[in-house]
Amino acid sequence: MSAASPFLKKLHLIISAAIVVPVGLVYGGKPDLLFEVSLQSTDDFSIFKAIMGLYLGFSFFWLLGIFQKQFWKAATISNMIFMLGLAFGRLVSMFLDGLPSTVFLLGTVGELVLGGYAYYQLVDDETS
Repeated sequence: MSAASPFLKKLHLIISAAIVVPVGLVYGGKPDLLFEVSLQSTDDFSIFKAIMGLYLGFSFFWLLGIFQKQFWKAATISNMIFMLGLAFGRLVSMFLDGLPSTVFLLGTVGELVLGGYAYYQLVDDETS
């Protein structure tokens, strides 16, 4: 069993779900509410609805990891991959496209922190 308290062990999943659910709903419902995007075609809307589905699906899995002990490790691995994958894509975009708005810069930092914390929890769980 991990040396971390049960709450700290799940904190990355709690924070991630609390952020990713509303962001996913915004992506799928009204992306121009928070982001400078102008969706024009049915394909544009489809892409953002698919992103919403991914965000909500992963959030549901993280909730399983919070409330069902047998899902914690898999949820934590998926959270680490999700967050570090987003951060990697944003870093590539910064390199190729330039710096984004402050919201996305803060998002990148948050994704790196949450992905790193998930990794730390996995390593801590393995060594305990």
